[in-house]
Amino acid sequence: MFVGREHELQVLEDLWSQSDFQMLVLYGRRRVGKTALLDEFSRNRRTLMFTARQQTSTANLRDFSREIYRFFGEPTTLPAFSLWQDAFDFIIEKSRQEPSQRILFIFDEFPYAALSERSLPSILQVAIDHGFKNANVMMVLCGSNEGFMESEVLGYKSPLYGRRTAQIRLKPFDVFDTARMLSFATPIDVVQYYATFGGTPYYLKQIRSNLSYVQNVIRLLFDTSGLLYEEPLMLLRQELRDIAVYNSVIGAIGAGATRQNKIADKAGLASSSTASKYLSVLSDLGLIERRVPFGEDPSHTRKGLWMIGDPFFAFWYRFVGPNVERVERGDGELVVESDVIGPALDTYIGQQFELMCEQWLIRTNRAGRLPFQATKFGKWWGTDARLRQETDIDVVAANANDRNILLGECKWRTNLDISETLHVLRSRADLIPGYTDQHFALFVKTDELAQVARSRNEPDLLVASANDMFTPAVAL
Repeated sequence: MFVGREHELQVLEDLWSQSDFQMLVLYGRRRVGKTALLDEFSRNRRTLMFTARQQTSTANLRDFSREIYRFFGEPTTLPAFSLWQDAFDFIIEKSRQEPSQRILFIFDEFPYAALSERSLPSILQVAIDHGFKNANVMMVLCGSNEGFMESEVLGYKSPLYGRRTAQIRLKPFDVFDTARMLSFATPIDVVQYYATFGGTPYYLKQIRSNLSYVQNVIRLLFDTSGLLYEEPLMLLRQELRDIAVYNSVIGAIGAGATRQNKIADKAGLASSSTASKYLSVLSDLGLIERRVPFGEDPSHTRKGLWMIGDPFFAFWYRFVGPNVERVERGDGELVVESDVIGPALDTYIGQQFELMCEQWLIRTNRAGRLPFQATKFGKWWGTDARLRQETDIDVVAANANDRNILLGECKWRTNLDISETLHVLRSRADLIPGYTDQHFALFVKTDELAQVARSRNEPDLLVASANDMFTPAVAL
């Protein structure tokens, strides 16, 4: 079942509706659903799709030739094109013979072909400039190697620079599209699954509806035969060299190191400056991110903290990576029972719940259902000078022009002192200066806690339980 990606499908539809040459660059890490998106869009359209493989240029060109012949109704036993330029020229000539018939040409895993034939981007550039640009063709270049796609296809120095008419970096689902994929799960289950597997469609498809959360986690992550047991390392091997260092850097962040010098020390690097390169590359891959307190300038503040951006990788490096030795000897189930289920998991899910609450605020804001139109979202942390202690505000939404701000607390627990929680939240309202119109939000796990909070009848307080958050009006 295909769900989500409404915006991306609309972008594709808009490009297809044009009567001239269009070129979309679609990229994103493996398993994120690029091919599924293209399959959905290409249904009932005249589509020439070729998927390159990790093989020689000659072998890829031979396979490409067969797909071209098959698409245009030619015998597939014809000799393969001897040059990539000849293959592109053949497509261009055929499209000119039927100018009213629009062609969707998808070149999937373009990096595989380009890495085995280094001149391919230049060859394709010539084909675009001297043929495709006057053809009724919509071209899609797709790839999982994000570094290659950004430098060798989108980059300023690439021969293909300036040829694209649109680009999409496909990202994992948020928690609400994840819920659509996990239609069998309750809102509380969805929160647990998203905190564990993130929003990558391929990972979510592996979850079995007839098994419990714990059973799915053990089967997929804490068994050497589990499909996702080695997934993070496999992705690093695809994208990077010297993965041992990158693995150590992510592992350090997963273990709680958030500042560059602490990460370098925990990862065993020579210096803090040495870590900078590795952090930058991992950030470009979308695996980690540097977050700064709400209101701070990312380019100037020294308060930035490094975090693992994808929940699946955060979970793996928090719980699986440190226990690989025990899993390898067959004790994965014991690891889950002794080291995962319990306070450690509750704390971890609570941290990820903050991310989900921010996603809820973004969606609710888009639907025009916040008290004001927010333009910026985030989290705040720093020193409360009055108490002389470090503190934080879980979620923040604001509009600086109107001086409106919403401050939120996110609590993933079944027992909570609502009065104390709201008192503490309100006491922190002045920690972010410059806003005169203040609103508050409380996100809780259960309907019972939400009811207690609502019974206080505080007009400036927005309250949402997990069930409230996943009502169709927001989730869809």
